[in-house]
Amino acid sequence: MKHDQYRENIAGRADVADTPELVAYYQQLAELKTGALWTVANKIEPWQPKSSSVPVLWRYRDLREHVLRSVELVTPEKAGRRVIYLNNPGRQDVAAAVGWLYSGLQVMHPGEAASAHAHSASALRFIMEGRGAYTIVDGHKMPLEANDFVLTPNGTWHEHGVEADGAPCIWQDGLDIPLVNAMEAGFYKVHPDLRQQITAPVDDSVALWGAAALRPHNLGWDKPYSPLFKYQWGPTYDALCRAAQASDGTPYDDVLMHYTNPVTGGHVMPTIGASMQRLRPGFVGTAHRHTGSFIYQVAKGEGYSIIDGQRFDWRERDIFCVPSWALHEHVNLSQSEDACLFCFNDLPVMQSLSLYYEEALLDNGGHQTILSEGKA
Repeated sequence: MKHDQYRENIAGRADVADTPELVAYYQQLAELKTGALWTVANKIEPWQPKSSSVPVLWRYRDLREHVLRSVELVTPEKAGRRVIYLNNPGRQDVAAAVGWLYSGLQVMHPGEAASAHAHSASALRFIMEGRGAYTIVDGHKMPLEANDFVLTPNGTWHEHGVEADGAPCIWQDGLDIPLVNAMEAGFYKVHPDLRQQITAPVDDSVALWGAAALRPHNLGWDKPYSPLFKYQWGPTYDALCRAAQASDGTPYDDVLMHYTNPVTGGHVMPTIGASMQRLRPGFVGTAHRHTGSFIYQVAKGEGYSIIDGQRFDWRERDIFCVPSWALHEHVNLSQSEDACLFCFNDLPVMQSLSLYYEEALLDNGGHQTILSEGKA
């Protein structure tokens, strides 16, 4: 027996040719609702992660008119949620944007509001454009501006709308719906009154929990998600700029900062993490890969990312995904302006289950060879 074949066999890999006797044997096992492990071992236990998702870039300039047209066709009351979801070609069976993460673009016009509801999935919203958007979470109302993002954690009552004197708003929804459904744990309910009572001062979560390195005295919080429901763009960008003055950043992501739960210092929710990174002018990153699925939205600037050999050119408000274990590197095309990438991911799940692994590309100076131009 050759050495490689011997190594694979002792490692649990299968190399068994079908014979008439084996085929008959497999049929007998199937009738008993069983099977032979060696027929599926190479598929269910790969040498390394093999994502069924593929890298995708969703260009906002292509999607925007279709998102806005949905306003003419359906109402929030009829549609439930007026959303155009992002569909990864490799994950169409579960309506996922990448891996076990869902994403969609929701639009509302001034004066519109969706009914209050709750579900097992955790969710966040990242505001893309408009004026007057708000979210109410368990009685806490938060006005939202462009590049703000808001949490609607698992099990919380929440609703969204746009003030009557506002302007049409579009935001990205990010949820772990595919993961929750894979765990067969999904519930959904509508508020009995369709609307919540606002029970706290507007933006109280920011007032209480939004100060960096400070936490309120004698105010307990025992829930598994962040009490800071709204994360504002202004303070986030200021923090990135200050960090850039004090740090060289990383060779992969330049200045990368994670949004955190101010009580624990950990991720904002148990199943979804979020971050913002700043690519300084002219930044050319090197490639690495890691387990976990990541969805990026361009908050500022323009550049490109190479994902498993495909180049995807992006600009403000575009969205792209990086599947688990896909090599990726980011480049800021401007020599004078920075670029910022918002990201949400399943990093909390990977880390809590001890499944997170990362490695750098060492060949070719840490850069991939571009094999093709990515298409939206």
